[in-house]
Formats: sequence, structure tokens, C-alpha cells
Amino acid sequence: MKGKNNIAIGLLFLAGFMVYGFVLIYLRDFGPDKAEWIAQYSSGKHFEARLAHVHGNLFAVINILMGYVLWRLPYSIREAKVISSLALLGLMMPVGILLEVLVGAPPIFVLIGGVAMVVAVGWMGIATFSIRSA
Repeated sequence: MKGKNNIAIGLLFLAGFMVYGFVLIYLRDFGPDKAEWIAQYSSGKHFEARLAHVHGNLFAVINILMGYVLWRLPYSIREAKVISSLALLGLMMPVGILLEVLVGAPPIFVLIGGVAMVVAVGWMGIATFSIRSA
């Protein structure tokens, strides 16, 4: 079934980043360094940690929606596979942000994921125009 992986992985990714949201709440409100966390809330690693959370949830929802649309509309199998793969590759963006925060990874994962998601959404939009009504 076209889009199934996007829906399933999107839901799991959403659940994971929702849990990560609770970690961020803990760090801000109850963590041992909560005063430092609050003082640096809009800069540096604290800001990037929140950025990863927001983009993780957003890209998860985009994958769920794209999976559903791929499932319901008559895209060609090849086109659906490419769009689906690019959307899933887009999940590298929030993971890349998180890797930058946690282990100092280079931003290449963020760039690859961001570009992949933009291309997937754009391609899907163009492909949708070419679908003929029944």
C-alpha cells in the first residue's frame, strides 16, 4: 500500500518527539539546572533543542499527511515511492538538529533532511496537478 510507511513511521516519530517534549519540560521546570536553562532559553543549545522538538513533530505530521494522500490518490508506483522516500529522508532534519545538540554532529544531516522534505512536498504538489479526475 502506497504511503503506509510514511503513516507508520510518522506516527512513531511523532510519539518519540512528544516524549522528547516532556524531557524539555522537565529540564525547564524541574531539572537541576533549571535556572540556567531558563536564562538561555532563546539561544544556543537550548534553542536548538526546542527547534528539534518543533521540527520533529512538524515533519512527523507532514509524513502522516503525505502518506495518507499517497494512499488515496492515484500516483504512479514509481512516483509514489520517490516522494515517500524523500519525505522519510526529510526526517533527518530534526534528528540532525538533535545530533548537533547532543554530540556536536555537523549540520549536513539537517541540510539533507530539509532539502529532501522541500523536494518531496514540491514534487507531490506538481504530481497532484497531473492526476486526472475519474
